[in-house]
Amino acid sequence: MSKSNKVLNLKDKISDNEMDLSLCNLTEVPFKELALFTKATILDLSCNNLPSLPPEFCNLTHLVKLDLSKNQLTRLPDDLGNLTGLQHLDLYNNKLKTLPVSFSQLRSLKWLDLKDNPLDAGLAKAAGDCLDEKQCKQCATRVLKHMQILQDEADRAREKRLLREKELERKREAKKREREAREKEARKREKAEEKEKRRKEYNAQVAAAAAVIQEQKQQQQQKKTEERKSKKKNGQASAGKKSGAVAASKPCRSLLGMLFKLSLLLLLSAAIMIATCRLTELKREDVCLSVDAALDQSLTWARNQEGVFRHLLSDLSGAVKDFLESMQTSKS
Repeated sequence: MSKSNKVLNLKDKISDNEMDLSLCNLTEVPFKELALFTKATILDLSCNNLPSLPPEFCNLTHLVKLDLSKNQLTRLPDDLGNLTGLQHLDLYNNKLKTLPVSFSQLRSLKWLDLKDNPLDAGLAKAAGDCLDEKQCKQCATRVLKHMQILQDEADRAREKRLLREKELERKREAKKREREAREKEARKREKAEEKEKRRKEYNAQVAAAAAVIQEQKQQQQQKKTEERKSKKKNGQASAGKKSGAVAASKPCRSLLGMLFKLSLLLLLSAAIMIATCRLTELKREDVCLSVDAALDQSLTWARNQEGVFRHLLSDLSGAVKDFLESMQTSKS
């Protein structure tokens, strides 16, 4: 059956402000079509096979009177309280045990029938009997009060639940902050340890470099010390050589000096004697005659030995030259 036929059929079921869908063997409510008839404030769905009402049914806020008796309803929508204009509700002969907590929001409800439902003890006691108009009105009042109590309890339970959830959330946040703080502290400690490790490595490198430099300095100092010792030793050896040469040369110079002085003295004495014998009256004396004879013989011998004297003078000059050179070498 098409949607237009359904609408057409619903039009056949409406009379003034009442929509009569009873005894139609319905298993679901045609709420979309019903939403189109906002003037139908009275809806009769009795004597059908409805197991439940869809949540969208609660959008039919224009309803004032609703008859759901003699169906198979086991529960009502949670948002049934949205039907704030509802004044008359018939739920006779269903399978309801409880009512939704939002039922307490039906402030306009004046008439209620819950007979022949397997109600919970508390709800059944609040509902009481509904054998006449008065009792059904009292049922509506008592059930609204009962549901208001349940609503308050539900609100308190919800508030407690929210408080518990908030407390749990606060604890979770506290644990999260504590965990983050520990992680942050651990990262900070790791960074500090890493920094300390790098500092120690740097100090070790500096110490190693300083040790190398110190070792190099010690080696250089040792080398300089050895060089000074070597120079000192060489200087002492040179000084010893110089002192030995000087000590050896001193007797030579003293002996030569004595020989030279003695030779000069003899020559001077001979010259004085020759001059005395030649220039004074003593030349006729035997001594002078002997001196003149010896002088003449010496001159004659000297003339004969001129080559020998020259050779001796050459050897003497070479020896003097070698001595001077050795003296110069020892000084250097």
